[in-house]
Amino acid sequence: MSTDNMAEFMGVRVDPVRTPVTAGLTPIPAWLEPHGTVAKGRFGYVLDGRLNDAFRAVNLLWDEGVQVRRFHAKQGAHRPGDFWIPDAPQALVEHVAQETGVPFVALDDDPGAAAAPVSRLRVAMYQRFYGGNMDEGWTRWLLEQFSFPYTSLFDAELKAGNLNRKYDVVIIPEDNLSTLKGGDRDEDEPDYPPEYRSGFGDEGIAALKAFVEAGGTLITFSRAGDLAMEELGVPVRNVVAGLPGRSFWSPGSTLKVKVDASDPVAYGMPEDALATYLAGGQVYETVASAKNEAVRRIVTYVDRDVLQSGWLLGEEHIAGKAAVVAVAKGKGQVLLLGFRAQHRAQTHGTFKLLFNALVGPPPAR
Repeated sequence: MSTDNMAEFMGVRVDPVRTPVTAGLTPIPAWLEPHGTVAKGRFGYVLDGRLNDAFRAVNLLWDEGVQVRRFHAKQGAHRPGDFWIPDAPQALVEHVAQETGVPFVALDDDPGAAAAPVSRLRVAMYQRFYGGNMDEGWTRWLLEQFSFPYTSLFDAELKAGNLNRKYDVVIIPEDNLSTLKGGDRDEDEPDYPPEYRSGFGDEGIAALKAFVEAGGTLITFSRAGDLAMEELGVPVRNVVAGLPGRSFWSPGSTLKVKVDASDPVAYGMPEDALATYLAGGQVYETVASAKNEAVRRIVTYVDRDVLQSGWLLGEEHIAGKAAVVAVAKGKGQVLLLGFRAQHRAQTHGTFKLLFNALVGPPPAR
């Protein structure tokens, strides 16, 4: 990591102050637990979709069977991505507000068609045996911290196919394609029992392709995007693939991006944001094909002065190129996050690029 700036990771703007600050300040002697306020309106409550903890609040409400809707159009002070809770037991709302620190704001106007039902999607995340995967472990921890239920998906179940029967979303953490498929084993390693030999091979590729085409969402982080580009035929390419380190290098840096906040994957994000890019990350451009309209560019690197902090060599290779794209395929989609939006559960400023993909319209089943 050439930068570990927690303010940047959390999307917090920090300005240097070069003169002494004088104000009537009071020392805080102990940790303050955030407690969200609760105010009920004629049409229930609204949760601010810009808050990461709003997703935890929604998950806790779903645990108790509460119905949730989401704004997809601006209405008054409410933005696309805000959550609408038409009704919920008062005691439960107060408990969730206290647990999460998220305020439940009164809604006094009927949202009408500006909000639509959303549901908790059924999430699986691929976990390999061979060597372990740190990115997978951190992502599991992150989902647990925000109360997202998930299932660890192992090779046998993946290769068996019929994934849509149990899952709406499959996450492939950062990994190289050879290891995912099972072709990256050291010959010096002792033989593993057959049931613990990682790699899903062509059977797993076929199962993931069928999953997406039948309506599922496949999410890839960083190098795992090769799975979508090389095996699923999505019409995008990684523009930094194969570039030598003397031409392009960005080892754990914070880079400036533009966000299409109107896209549901980016609800709640600011238009100007920061992305934490690690070595092995990917940067995308559309490949000319008859399916170009299937590609949605969600996050794009700025046109110049891309580096916020850290180290970046060869910004001309990524300036104006896509950092996150979604590609429609069959009835489903592939979401390629070229940087680790959930890196070590530290990059709070980009968590929503994952969280939004785990909350969606109720799928047809």
